Formats: sequence, structure tokens, C-alpha cells
Amino acid sequence: MLLVESVRRSPVTVLLGPRQCGKTTLARAFSATQEGAVFFDLEDPAVLEALQNPMAVLGPLKGLVVLDEIQRRPDLFPLLRVLVDRTPSPSHFLILGSASPDMLRQTSESLAGRVALVEMAGFDATEVGRSALEDLWLRGGFPRSYLAESLEDSLLWREDFLRTFLERDLRAMGVNIPPVTLRRFWTMVAHYHGQTWNAAQIAGSLGINDVTARRYLDVLAGAYMVRTLAPWFENVAKRQRRAPKVYLRDSGILHALLGITDREALMSHPKCGASWEGLALEQVLCLAPRAQAYYWAVHNGPELDLLLMHRGRRIGIEFKFSDAPARTPTLRTVFDDLALERLWVVYPGERRYPLDDGIETLPLHMVSEAIPALVS
Repeated sequence: MLLVESVRRSPVTVLLGPRQCGKTTLARAFSATQEGAVFFDLEDPAVLEALQNPMAVLGPLKGLVVLDEIQRRPDLFPLLRVLVDRTPSPSHFLILGSASPDMLRQTSESLAGRVALVEMAGFDATEVGRSALEDLWLRGGFPRSYLAESLEDSLLWREDFLRTFLERDLRAMGVNIPPVTLRRFWTMVAHYHGQTWNAAQIAGSLGINDVTARRYLDVLAGAYMVRTLAPWFENVAKRQRRAPKVYLRDSGILHALLGITDREALMSHPKCGASWEGLALEQVLCLAPRAQAYYWAVHNGPELDLLLMHRGRRIGIEFKFSDAPARTPTLRTVFDDLALERLWVVYPGERRYPLDDGIETLPLHMVSEAIPALVS
């Protein structure tokens, strides 16, 4: 478990992720296993009052100290550096917060060389089980959405989440973009889910410039709502795409923005295949947190949905929303051009079977067995 390893190895561990993904629940459960651990919730007014003199409160503590919603007290970062630099240091820290550019800047500046970053999302396929993958796809991984009593309740929660995130959470992060404007932009990005980012086209549709569109995208990516997948440039004599691809990181949020209310609406929607690709992409990446991730594409030529690079190994992954993917010349071309060690075609089926030398299908429910063995 990454969190356990990071806390053991580093004086400060930062647990980052979107609001409502379960960071606090995980931190409380983990701290309960650590003798003498102390938990501070910085959204509690009484805790904030007690920390008016933080050195007097935090200085004498020993063992694990958890600070939740740290972005509310960025002034604590320099103090944490002082505390963990004591020799020997009697305490180590687990700090939590919704991602924000300011928080990451404070971390890098004040705690450089002393901190481990751990990213967290909602439920993934390994947690919900094989039989519940379709529910995970439709509802998304946010715990309250996934565990809602009905699909209608799940959708209502996601709509409330979107509204609260835009109207309150972003402002708490210091982002001052009108909620209506950012909701329109977010919906536009949802329609580009799984496609190459085209700032000029989106900016033109919203009546803003390219720089503003990029800033809006950075806000959503920094809050773990959107993933931008960078292109890989290979030294081949082909014209390669250089813009990133964009994905909404949670399929349930994607469906809420696209107006998809149930399975029937999802299966008939033009973004159905792209939605499944995004789900599968997130499942793979959560199993390979230390790997570098890219996509590769040639204009009017072959492309690869995901290229994982780790310790000199190259693993290619193609996502196919298909009952039985077949061998194609493109797969062989990609395998050879990128000098891949392995190429998997991940699909929603049941059977794992070879397609060519070094190329095979991999059912989505089996990625937890195959991926960590190569990129852990």
C-alpha cells in the first residue's frame, strides 16, 4: 500500500485527491492503527482556534500527526519543515488536502526533499469487484455516488457535487472563475473526452482566448477532475501529434455532464466507447502509479492509447470497447515502431487470448493481475 510505504519512508506524506474521494476516511482508518497518532481537522473551527500558536501545539507531539484540509492553513508548511528537521525528529506528518496549485507550490518550496506525494481517487475495480464493474462505470468511483441506494440518488449526488465544487470548493482553493463559465467549459471538455485537446476550437465556442482555455483546463486538472495525457515523441519518420489528450477522471461525473442518466442512455450515446476507454485508463493508471504515462499517435496513421514506461520497460495498452478484439496490422506497426515489450488490448470481455507475438487481449477485470507484475 503506497500510503503505508510513504509514511514509513518520508517525514512528510501528502495525500492528494479530489474532494469527497475518501481521503479523510482512509487517513482516520490508518491513523487508528498508529499508536498515539493525533488527528487535526482544519475545517473544525475549534481546531483552527487551537492552532493559533501552532508551534506550541505541534512541537511536543510524538508519532504520527495528521493534518486534514491543509490548504486552509498554508502558513503551516514552513513550520513543518522546522519540525521534521529536528534530530532526531519525534514526529512525522500525514497531510491531506484537495489538490490546489498553491498547496503543491508550498509543498515543493518548503518541504523539498522531505515529502512523498500520494494521489488518491475514488473506488477502483479492485475494490468493487468484478461483478460490480458496470455499476462503477455508470456511477463513477466517488464513494457516495457509487454507494447510493439508487441510480437516481447517485445522479442527484453528482449534480450536487458539481454545484458545490464550482461554487464553493474552487473558491476555497483561490480560484475565481464564475461557476457558470467553468460549468460550460467543463461540459465542453466532457464532449472532448478521449480526444486530442484543441484549445482554439473550445476557446472559439466559449468566446474566450486560447490562454484562458488552457488556464481553465489547468484548474480542472489541478483539482483531479480532468486528466491530460501527454504525447510521446518517438524518433520515427512520421508526423506525430503533439497536443495532449483529455479525459474526465471519473466516469460518473462525465455522465452527469453529458446528461447520461442510465445504462440505456449510456449504451446509445456517441461517447459510450470513449467513456469506457476513460474508465479502463484510470483503472490501469491506478495500478501503475510509478510509471510514466503517455499516448502516441501519428497524423493519419497508427496510434496507441496508453504507453507506460518504467525502469526501461515499455508497455503498450490499447482500449477496445468490443466483444472480441481481433488482430490488426496497426497493432503490429505500433509494437514494432515503439519497440514495445508487451502490447495488451484491454476490453470488457472474459477471455485472455493471444493476437500476435507479444500482443494479447486482456479483459478489464484481469488488469490487476497483469499490470503490477510489469510496472510495480
